[in-house]
Amino acid sequence: MPASLIIPASLRRPGIIGALTLLAMLAVLASLAFGSSRLSAGQVWDTLFHSGSAPEDLHAIIFGVRIPRTILGVIVGVCLGVAGTLMQGHTRNPLADPGIFGVSAGAGLAVVIGVFVFGVTGNAFTVVFAVVGALIASVAVFGITAAGSEPASPVPMALAGAAVSALLDALTSFIVLADRDALEAYRLWVVGSLSGRPTGVAVAVLPFAAAGLLLAVLNTRALDNLSLGTEMARGLGENVLVARVVGLAAITLLTAAATAAAGPVGFVGLVVPHLARPLVGAGHRWLLPASALLGISLVLGADVVGRMIGGTGEVQVGIVLAVLGGPFFVAVARRRSLAAL
Repeated sequence: MPASLIIPASLRRPGIIGALTLLAMLAVLASLAFGSSRLSAGQVWDTLFHSGSAPEDLHAIIFGVRIPRTILGVIVGVCLGVAGTLMQGHTRNPLADPGIFGVSAGAGLAVVIGVFVFGVTGNAFTVVFAVVGALIASVAVFGITAAGSEPASPVPMALAGAAVSALLDALTSFIVLADRDALEAYRLWVVGSLSGRPTGVAVAVLPFAAAGLLLAVLNTRALDNLSLGTEMARGLGENVLVARVVGLAAITLLTAAATAAAGPVGFVGLVVPHLARPLVGAGHRWLLPASALLGISLVLGADVVGRMIGGTGEVQVGIVLAVLGGPFFVAVARRRSLAAL
């Protein structure tokens, strides 16, 4: 369906971005208010802005649990939303997901190696290992691709990413089946969750996320040119190889930050770009901020749903997104009009 039939002609892109900002703010408020202890908007407001007079239990819930969890959800949503948009833009594949570069698989293997080889058990060290593993996996994918005749082509990158992911997953399975401590650490990390993460994890991954977002902004013009085709982009004076490298670096940093912080959270990078394009069009100047805002809403919304349906416990955000994203993936795959971007 054309975007003009979905959105009134009088609603401009800045207005849409404003509406998405409001939606993201509502998701943040819901993340602060809903959980095993449901709070009203008034209670949240009073605790945030009059913390001195707030009951001790409310103060502990808001500042000790929900604010750190919400901040982590915002970072993960922004990183995966933008990374997914970059990934689909560079590969021109509507089914592309940031995990295609082996980032999640690399992070998972590094966490397991940290436990199995170095005996790492602290959460802070786990984050470091996950980030390093994600970066090494992406460099390996690009190195394999660069050995070919057309290093700037997205197709070899996708194939190399799938091969590296399969290899790293096999190595991870071999290690966790041989070592109980590694299995326990991997089991707690691999599900994809915003809960139970160390207090300083958001601070630890923030530099990687900020660097990735900066590279994504710098890659915006190149992505718009590449959408016209490689030859046309070269004709417009674009250095295709540099554009691919910058895009790969941005995807790697963003996905590594999100994966290190919350574990492998799937389908956000796949779903968000398809939700954003009908709203703001294919121009990445508007598509990137729209994807970031929708990523926040999707991750926090799924986290709230997981808290509400879990009864006394909760369903992890990675599981909720897998349940929601699976049918979406099938629907996208069946639409012939999305065979290429």
